[in-house]
This record gives sequence, C-alpha cells and structure tokens, in this order.
Amino acid sequence: MSSAGKSGKGFRWFRWLVLLPLAVVLLVQLYFLAQIWWWVDHNPGMTSFMSQQQEAIQAKNPKANIQQLWVPYARISSNLKRAIIASEDANFSDHEGVDWEALQKAYEKNNKKHKVVSGGSTITQQLAKNLFLSGSRSYLRKGQELVITYMLEALMDKERIFEIYLNVVEFGSGVFGAEAAARHYYGVSAANLGAAQAAKLAVMLPNPRFYDKHRDSGYLARRTGTILRRMGSAELP
Repeated sequence: MSSAGKSGKGFRWFRWLVLLPLAVVLLVQLYFLAQIWWWVDHNPGMTSFMSQQQEAIQAKNPKANIQQLWVPYARISSNLKRAIIASEDANFSDHEGVDWEALQKAYEKNNKKHKVVSGGSTITQQLAKNLFLSGSRSYLRKGQELVITYMLEALMDKERIFEIYLNVVEFGSGVFGAEAAARHYYGVSAANLGAAQAAKLAVMLPNPRFYDKHRDSGYLARRTGTILRRMGSAELP
C-alpha cells in the first residue's frame, strides 16, 4: 500500500475516533432535552438520585422503599416555598439558572476554609443534578449539570421548575418531596406546614440524612431562626 493510502486510512480512523464520541455526547444531550420537554407538562417519576438512594436503603433492607408523594404547586405551603428560596437560592426568580455571583462567593469561602463548605448551586442546578446525575464531584459532571440547567430554564418557567424541585428534593433518609417530608417530620400535609416547620425543613436540605438523625442540633435551631426572619422578603415565582 502506498504511503498516501496509509495516510488516508489513518485519517479515517482518527476521524471516527473524534466523531464517534461527539455523536454519543450529542445523543445524550438530546435524550436529556427530550425528557425535560416531556416534563414540561408531565410529572417525573423516580429521579436518578432517588433511584440511587432506594438502592442504598434496599441494600440494608430489601423491603424498604423511598417515601414520596407528588402534590401540585398550589397544595404546597407558601411558607415552605419562601423558606427554601430564602435558604437555598434568594435570587431564584431573577437569575437564568446559574447565580454566578453566588458561585464566586462559594469559591472564595471554600478557598478560605481549604475545604468545600458552600456549593453556590441554584435551585435549578440542584434539580438538574437530582433528575439525571450522580452525586459524584467532578468538573465533567459539573459541566453536564450546567448544560441541563440551561435546558430546564429554556423549556420551563420558574414555577414549573420549582414545583418539580419541591416534589423530588431529598428531605431525609429515603424521604423525598414536600408532602412526604411534612408527614414524616410533623404528621401534616405539605399544604399545612407552619412557618417555623417550613424554615426547619429548608435548613435541613444541604444535609438532610444527617439532620433527620440530629433534629435537635444547635446549628439547625439557630439557622432556622435566621431563615424565619428572611422568609418575608423571599420572592416566589
């Protein structure tokens, strides 16, 4: 075979080595986009994160299942909505999915402490992770999270994003969504959560399984008081 023929064959192999991974990545993004489009007016079932947690609890007890019951946005207390926005994402109604200022503050805080103490993720970013991704930490996973975040913001309005978030976010060991959390902790429906109850649930979100076991934590009590004071200024979508 001539050198020109060998060169041409080598180029074709190189081209496939580049194009095939790109095609796979594109197909994955199209899958995410199609799922999000479907969820604009259909409620998600079990999310990726819920599936992972169910596997974890069933490894200890094969008969165990997660607790989750979908309720419409209107049947979730405004107290809980305001508390979560005040605690997790004060600019939720204004940003386009990513709060770059909050991310910068989180980076500076983590750099100062020499460890991760603040994430800076918005409600939309948290939802993107819960719907599709694992809990692992890597730049690749974070990049995918950002892509999904912008897909969510492009196809859904803020109220729909928040409605899904409120129904799938983890509130404790095997406890997902506002309705299951309200029943698990207080024996009431999500619609009937009081301000103090809602504030405490919101404060639990960064580490819900820990606070499920340590409900009398001093930090939890102090932070709940802070969120109670902030709730009045939280802007709902």
